[in-house]
Amino acid sequence: MIPNISTIPIQHLASGDRLSIQLYKFIGANPGKKAYLQANLHGAEIVGNAVIHQLIEFLTTLDASQINGEIWLVPVCNPISTNQRSHVFSTGRYNIYDGKDWNRIFWDYESSDRAPGCDEYYIELEIDAIREKYLKRIQKSFAKLLEKINSPSSVPFNERYRYQLQSLCLDADYVIDIHSSSNQAIDYIYGFRGREESAKYFLLDYGILLDEYDGNAFDEAFINPWLALEDRLGKVGKPIQFDIESWTLELGGGMQMNPESVAKGVEGIKNYLAAKKILAIAGYPLPASETMRSIAKTSIIKYYAPVGGMIQSRLQLGSFVKAGERLYQILSFNKELELPKLIDICASSDGLVFDVSTNHAVNEGEYVLSLI
Repeated sequence: MIPNISTIPIQHLASGDRLSIQLYKFIGANPGKKAYLQANLHGAEIVGNAVIHQLIEFLTTLDASQINGEIWLVPVCNPISTNQRSHVFSTGRYNIYDGKDWNRIFWDYESSDRAPGCDEYYIELEIDAIREKYLKRIQKSFAKLLEKINSPSSVPFNERYRYQLQSLCLDADYVIDIHSSSNQAIDYIYGFRGREESAKYFLLDYGILLDEYDGNAFDEAFINPWLALEDRLGKVGKPIQFDIESWTLELGGGMQMNPESVAKGVEGIKNYLAAKKILAIAGYPLPASETMRSIAKTSIIKYYAPVGGMIQSRLQLGSFVKAGERLYQILSFNKELELPKLIDICASSDGLVFDVSTNHAVNEGEYVLSLI
């Protein structure tokens, strides 16, 4: 089937040029859920574009009857950050105009002063009716943001941008935001409480449970209102869980299109969409991973350089280390008429090396690696 393709203007530049994003909609012949996928919110994290491209190629081979509901895909969802360069290096994690992380700007209905409490009439409603009414509240509040955007005073660009992007997924059932490490990392997924079993359909070895977050990342802003509503309903004797899920896939490292990470992403997403009955394709869904390890985000240990120098003898990605074993060495120079020193940095606990810095030259206090 051929998707509906639309181009959405993002920013008009002083030069007269206009930056845009492109949306691909695959609308199935049968009613069903809506899945929204995007990639490249951070400029250096380009691997998701290859994942979305391969998904588009795959979906075009299907008949409309093999899709229940809708699949929306947005590659290169942040052209500003994707095009940002410093010499040959793609950066694009932060908006160079205001210094904000591109994935820490999004509007969370629950944390806004417009978010209502749990109305009593929810208690008598079935789950689908609750979802419909609550979504309308979110959409109504979200629509008010446009009034400020279109006012004479307008708003900073990051508020205009987030409005454009979030407007595409506000009514989605499943959101998948594809990232990669800004440095180098194994493949894993971020998810939220109550959705751990669904995470296993992505067929990855590691999942990180967001047991602590502030709500303004893209995945958080989407699901946080629904998690909060679940909590409020549970406290008044109506325990439910909405079939609404939000994921951040972390595939490989920045500035790279690692074929293995791309393949894992494509296979995992196809399997997840089949498990959610959006895709009806032969051979899917595959059994959920029985070996996936779920780790709380708060258990991650990040290591920073205690002195300036050059990193050497660092353990490879995916290595297991025992407490007390060496993680890496720092070759430390000085201006004190002394010989350079080699300093061993050892693990404070057992763990897996899952993320490492790309730059082997570090100033004191700069990031080196993470253990889970």
